[in-house]
Amino acid sequence: MINISYRAKTALEILGDHGFEAFVVGGAVRDRLMGDIPGDYDITTNATPDKTVELFSRYKVIETGLRHGTVTVIIDGQPLEITTYRTESAYSDTRHPDSVQFTNSLQEDCARRDFTINAICYNPQLGIRDYYNGENDIKNKVIRCVGDPVQRFEEDALRILRAVRFASVLGFEIEDKTKEAVFSCAHLLKNISAERIYTELQKLLCGKNVKKVLLEYTQVLDVFMPQIMPAKGFDQKNYHHIYDVLEHTAVAVENIPPVPQLRMAALLHDFGKPATFTQDEKGVGHFYNHGEISWQMACDILKKLKVSAEDYQLITTLVRYHDYPVLPNEKSVRRALNKFGEETLRMLLLLKRADNRGQNIADFDRKEEYDALEKVIDDVIRQRQCFSLKHLAVNGTDLIDMGVPPSPQTGYILNALLEMVINDDIPNHKEILLEKAGEIIKNI
Repeated sequence: MINISYRAKTALEILGDHGFEAFVVGGAVRDRLMGDIPGDYDITTNATPDKTVELFSRYKVIETGLRHGTVTVIIDGQPLEITTYRTESAYSDTRHPDSVQFTNSLQEDCARRDFTINAICYNPQLGIRDYYNGENDIKNKVIRCVGDPVQRFEEDALRILRAVRFASVLGFEIEDKTKEAVFSCAHLLKNISAERIYTELQKLLCGKNVKKVLLEYTQVLDVFMPQIMPAKGFDQKNYHHIYDVLEHTAVAVENIPPVPQLRMAALLHDFGKPATFTQDEKGVGHFYNHGEISWQMACDILKKLKVSAEDYQLITTLVRYHDYPVLPNEKSVRRALNKFGEETLRMLLLLKRADNRGQNIADFDRKEEYDALEKVIDDVIRQRQCFSLKHLAVNGTDLIDMGVPPSPQTGYILNALLEMVINDDIPNHKEILLEKAGEIIKNI
């Protein structure tokens, strides 16, 4: 017996009570068999789309997928996709079937699915239907295409990246024939939209097996991110490093929290190293200004992937300043908080920690330094020390009272006062700040 959601159970009962077959299929069954909690549920049935709409008339129904046999039903406030058993014709655009034909055969429907682990079906009364030994592949931690892997990937090239994503997230191995097709068909990813690629890439980067996948499937990522390939095998020739650039990168990605933006920043933070490599007279490698070059590359990559403005701003900031020096003292921390804000500074520290994990920590471990830095950040925040204009004890209204009309001079004066407070030149006391503001005004 597999435990399924109330929504899925309700849908199966409604379809079953009216004489139709219906099963939970795909990721939800896979996740339950692995002991995980599914994110969502999909239902497959021999009821036609029109009949499904009729049976669920008391619920809100979304018919946008009707042409391909999918009806979305809102049950208990959540969407549930119900799709009629179908077979598919050729995929001219390597994304959508040119046409679909409805069928009464569950096995025929399962034959069109991507991987065996996603082709397992379940109904509480009828039990499990597993025509392609997906349960066995789950047990053996294997990702295997249903049928011919080349055909599956030519139908929808995103399946190539999905296979790699599952290898990362589930910690499974891609079986030999499927792996061979992953590499031979990788060029087809050029036909996939940037948005779909980025969605899969984020999930891949947050997988528990991400390091192994980045190193093993670099050639696949190279199709849409060619900046990654020069990092592979690039010897850093520096005693601070025991890995090549890509290995260092993969370790950094693995050691930062699995938040998509953080993992993406860790992936991109050193892409500029091969282009900035120099050696001194002792043969030691250096990468001067690599943060700036990595930032430029990150900007190009993220624009190509069409990421959101919010993701773009955060990731590029983290990449550009991953080597920005922040000392574990209050003055340096206040400056950094003023420049980045608390949230971004804490993320920057996470990236610094991950970056250090990818170095030669046997004799270059900066953990204690970063622990001390984090403590100072906590202290400055807890003590509500002044590091931004909103913390300053005077504001524009106080300057108006001193006879300074709203103008660019207002910002100049307030920022000059803030700089003095951050540097410990004067305390953040209103009377002293107003006195100093008067001196500044006289000299303008």
